[in-house]
Order: sequence, then C-alpha cells, then structure tokens
Amino acid sequence: MSKEQELSEIMDEFANAKKNASIFVKNASENGDIVIGSFCQYAPMEIINAPGFYNVLLCGFNYDPPIPLAETELPANLCPLIKSSYGNILGKTCPFAFYSDIIVGETTCDGKKKMYEMLGKLKDMHVIHLPNVPDKERSLSSWQAELELFKDALEKRFNVTITDEDLRKSIHTLNIERSQTARMYELGKYDPPAMTGLQMRSVLTAEYFMLDKKNKIEKTERMLQIMEENWKEGKGPYKKDEHPVRILVSGAGLDGVIDKTIKTIEDLGAAIVCYEGCCGILNMRRPIDESDPDPMHAIADKYLEVPCAVMSPNTRRFEQFMDTVKEWNVDGVISITVHACDPFDIESKKLEDICEENEVPFLHVRTDYAPGDEGQLRTRIEAFIEMLENR
Repeated sequence: MSKEQELSEIMDEFANAKKNASIFVKNASENGDIVIGSFCQYAPMEIINAPGFYNVLLCGFNYDPPIPLAETELPANLCPLIKSSYGNILGKTCPFAFYSDIIVGETTCDGKKKMYEMLGKLKDMHVIHLPNVPDKERSLSSWQAELELFKDALEKRFNVTITDEDLRKSIHTLNIERSQTARMYELGKYDPPAMTGLQMRSVLTAEYFMLDKKNKIEKTERMLQIMEENWKEGKGPYKKDEHPVRILVSGAGLDGVIDKTIKTIEDLGAAIVCYEGCCGILNMRRPIDESDPDPMHAIADKYLEVPCAVMSPNTRRFEQFMDTVKEWNVDGVISITVHACDPFDIESKKLEDICEENEVPFLHVRTDYAPGDEGQLRTRIEAFIEMLENR
C-alpha cells in the first residue's frame, strides 16, 4: 500500500469516527462496559478512563431535528449547541446518550447549568461545578475537591476503586494524545502548511469518538509521520510554490458550522494554520505533571488552565492568543462565535483589540446551526481573504 493510500484510509477513519463510535458504544454497553457521556473538555477524561470506562461526547452539532424539538422546552434564543445537545437526548436521536450509564455535565455557562437540571430528569447525571476564577491560589483546592467528589461518585455508582496507579496510567496515555495534537498544529507552521484546517478539525473531532485510545494514538502517529514526509517531498496538500494566506480561527462550538465557515475559508483559497480556544495549541503543549505524587492534584492543576471564555479574568487566553498569532506567522484572524454564546462573543472584542494593537487583520462572524446565512458569511469571508491577499 502506498503512503497516499494509507493516509487516505487513516483520514477516512477519522472522518467516520462518530459513525463508527455509535457501533462501538452499543457493543461496549452490551458487553457490560461502562460508558460516560460528557459535553466539554472540562470533563476529566483521565478519571473516566482510569478504571477502564469509556468517555464519549454528547454535544449536538446538528439543527434538524434536535433544535426545533428542544425549542418546545428551551428558549429559542439559547445557544444552539445547548439546544442541539438537549434535543438529541430528548428525541432519543443520540445513540451515545442512550448507551451512557451516566452523563457528566460541567458548568461552563448558565445555559448549560439550567439545561442540566432538565436533563437530569431524562438521564442519570453528575454535575461538576467549575470555578470561574483561573487563579490557582483561590480556585485550585476547591476545583480538586470537586474532581475528588466526581471520582468518589464513579467509585460508588459502579462499585470500583480508582487507584493512583490507574490515574497515572490514564494520565500518561492522554498526555501522549495531547502531545500528538500539539504536533498536528505544528504542521500548520510550515509554509505552505503540511495539513489543512479541515483535516485538523476532523482529527480534533475524532478525539472524542475514537474510544480505542491505543488505535487512535497509533493512527495519529502514522498520520503525522506521513504528512511530515510528504511535505518534505513536496507532496503536501499545497504545492511547494503555493503560499496561501494564513488564518488563525478562534472560537468554540464550531463543529456545527464547519461547512459554512471552516470549509468556506479554505474553499476560498486561504489556509487555516491553527485553532485558538479551549483546544488551542498552547493548552496542548503542556502535559499533566506525571511526577506529581498526587495525580488528582496534577489533573486539577492542568484542567484549571484550559483557556475557556468562562474564566474571568481570562488573561491566560489573551496571552496565548498573541503568542500563537506570532509563532504561526498568521496573516489574519477569523473569530467565529455561535449565537448566544455570550462569553466567547464578548471576549471576541478583546481579541479584536489585541489584533488592532499588533496590526493583525481581524474578522468576527456570528452564526447559528440553522441554515440561511451561508451566502452572507461567504461574502464577508471572501472580502476579508481578498483584503489579506492584496496586502
């Protein structure tokens, strides 16, 4: 098999990860394995995976049928990710929720918190309460205590003991996964990039649905190796003499608007070289400290630094943002926010100010999971890219 064929098969597996995961989760549940559903990066996968449980993402990224159904019980002006997630479970169109033994929610916004109260009537839930201040002196101890309560709840609910050794093994595995994500972003630093933004997004999404971590790590490692080799041989996704404008995409909840934002950006000839937000590069570079004698402390310490817009003041995100713009030699920033995601929408103004101070072109677009604004988005993105090309 040629490298090109092998890479194509690996990327197909990433692209089909969600579909394949529905079969995996069904079989796992029928075999008596424990499946934990979650919504966000703040769900501590190290704790979930430590006793051999599977963690699967429950976020909804589709409009019809879940959002119209959810709006029979939730406000229409609520964040589409929350409505889609709730509607999928309410309408039983999410196999991952159906086979989840318990759902863990993390309080990243008020809309989610209130939705969890309603969701708790449909499924067993455990809600992890997240501190909003990223100051370790003020929040780390309470955050660790919250994670300890979660671990204790899993042990009691499923009659297991989660040992420190179990946690260390899980930390090590997921540190490898983080380091691979960081290496993937590094491919975007090449000129021209050795990987497209759409390919990056496919791998990022697959992280939550390729539940066989050994297979996921092996396939990702081989993908990275082939892409690096192809780039050196002049066989990357762009011709060696191509130099597309380099875009940093910022935001959250993007998987529901990929076609009309991410795909449009690259269809118009630009290259998405990195993503900024909860799963941004600098968050992936720092592993959980495997030398910490208390693995729960190490987990809490790492998760507290996730640069989510729920944190206030979110100084870490803004510092990381400009570092990424400079290191990836970004020509322009496109901030994508979904309607009613107030924390990210408000912080977009701060990102714009930082870009203005550093003379980096910036575009902010707001959208929804509903169809209808594709033309308007394309027009604005196209004008922005043409402006960058003319510079």
